[in-house]
Amino acid sequence: MVTKVAMDTRERILQAAAALLAAEGRDGLSTRAVSAAAGVQPPALYRLFGDKDGLLDAVAAYGFDEYLTSKRALGPTGDPVEDLRRGWDLHIEFGLSRPEFYVLMYGDAHLGRTSPAAREGEAMLRSVVERVAAAGLLRVSVERAARLVHATAMGVVLSLIATPEEERDAELSATARDTVLNRILTGAVEPAGSDLPERAVALRAGLDGATVLTEAERVLLAEWLDRIADA
Repeated sequence: MVTKVAMDTRERILQAAAALLAAEGRDGLSTRAVSAAAGVQPPALYRLFGDKDGLLDAVAAYGFDEYLTSKRALGPTGDPVEDLRRGWDLHIEFGLSRPEFYVLMYGDAHLGRTSPAAREGEAMLRSVVERVAAAGLLRVSVERAARLVHATAMGVVLSLIATPEEERDAELSATARDTVLNRILTGAVEPAGSDLPERAVALRAGLDGATVLTEAERVLLAEWLDRIADA
């Protein structure tokens, strides 16, 4: 049976570890540093968390729960697709607002092992995807849809975290989200001219062979085609 003293000690350790993680990154989470910041002896960490991996898992879950507490009050809407969109946006927001926790959850994966916090997030996503499927709006399996959404969102967050803030593509998340949704949802209607970016990419790839153009004309046309492809 866990006593109130043990629970209070655990909370104090997690608060100290979370502060160290935010200030110094994962390298700051040595057992000695966490113990000193929490005002406990190192054996207390091992009694409560088992080992350092257990401590890291608990810190990741702590940061995840702290963030989601303010978001759970939103609740589901009557539109599962809108909930899927909103879930994506919340995932991106969490990753960019708490990058140290996000990298701890997703960026240091070991073969066949994910953190409990990451698994909880995946389960929440799957429950939304199951609602989309129940509404008859999914064109692929729940498993594939959930994996595709999760993998793409995770890649977007880790890519943005690794990019200096002033160089980040502000449209990357929305573009990736809508691309994935068009792939997994039924009735996704492609707007007129939606294949224009693909045509621009193909033309750009063969532009070097356009000897009828001058070098200056090729450079200018390449710039235009890149802008169309990225629109």
